[in-house]
Amino acid sequence: MDSSLKDQQSKHSPGSSRRRHRGSIRQRGAGSFEVRVFVGVNSETGKRDYVSRTIRGSRRDAEVELTKVLRQIDEGAVAPRSGSVGELVEAWYRLRSPNLSPPVAHNYRRIIDRNILPRWGAVSLRQLRVKDLDTWYARLLSSGGVNGGPLSANSVRRVHAVLHAALAQGVRWGQLVANPADAVTPPSVHRQSIVLTAGSDDFALLISSAKRVNQVLPVYFRLALATGARRGELCALRWRDVDLTKGVIQIGRSLVEAAGVVTEKDTKTHQVRRVSVDATTKELLSEYHSKVLTLCVDAGGHLPDNSFVFSHDPEGRTPWRPGYVTAAFCRLRNELGMRSLRLHDLRHASASFLLAGGVDVKTVSVRLGHAQTSTTLDIYAHMINQADDRAASMLGAFLDEKG
Repeated sequence: MDSSLKDQQSKHSPGSSRRRHRGSIRQRGAGSFEVRVFVGVNSETGKRDYVSRTIRGSRRDAEVELTKVLRQIDEGAVAPRSGSVGELVEAWYRLRSPNLSPPVAHNYRRIIDRNILPRWGAVSLRQLRVKDLDTWYARLLSSGGVNGGPLSANSVRRVHAVLHAALAQGVRWGQLVANPADAVTPPSVHRQSIVLTAGSDDFALLISSAKRVNQVLPVYFRLALATGARRGELCALRWRDVDLTKGVIQIGRSLVEAAGVVTEKDTKTHQVRRVSVDATTKELLSEYHSKVLTLCVDAGGHLPDNSFVFSHDPEGRTPWRPGYVTAAFCRLRNELGMRSLRLHDLRHASASFLLAGGVDVKTVSVRLGHAQTSTTLDIYAHMINQADDRAASMLGAFLDEKG
């Protein structure tokens, strides 16, 4: 132990001195010090364990940090690379899950159970290496999917995000000196442009045939195409959000479903937006509202403003579950031989039709509820390119006409 540390100990109380005999301060360079504290012998390896910190500043700053680390160790808040990856991930999930939306928490749990724990659950934190993580990501890409098939780059990135967050918490808790996932190279993800496999005639057939599944389903499909709203946003829609006079829909809430539990929350981008609908859609909504009101009155009830627009209950007290809408759509889609079509494609169709009609990207982005216009540009790049080609042709025709 260096003399400077002995001098420090003499200036403190006996209790402080007993703690400090485990620590040392070493100058590494100009304005840089290493604080190192012995915390015992590792039972697995028989080697001495230390907690280290690098401090930028003066020796006095290093002394303050040494006192802080010693206190944290005595209180059990800091440990060396202790425990397994699985123990850390579970502790992190218990900490984070109460603050997550149900679908996000459910997705994290699925990633932990399917991907992280089978490979890393029993691995000691001290054995975790960057190279091993990179090798694992490559294996997930080639054979980490269902039945040993490939896992998409997007899915691997999500696995990486969960593991990285848990390890980062381990650093904050002092279980790791550094986060091994900081240095790995997860696969690059390139946003794919949406290319619809269905045309306007296909969507018209879908709407006209929807009554075979549910009498109200045509209204839902029409509204999905007319607004570009997400599935959960339409399920959360209440009659107070619908201005039948002006034909304006206010979208500010969404229903999410995870493990059979439905929860109401704000929209994906935490924004409230107002979307105008065309005259035919407005008329269809007015007719539907009148029918619902009549059913309520005939049943001796009433229709409050906060009633859900889409509900199996005449008074709209409970909404359609998002899962029900998807199941109804898939049943109809399969009957019509459109197996490649997804419910979310109604949203994509709404955006594609608008862009193809020459509507500016900013307006389309606002209607869809994208947080940034760049998101719309990325997803619908091919439609924007087509609009640009038409603009060039129109400009060329004008210039030719004027000589």
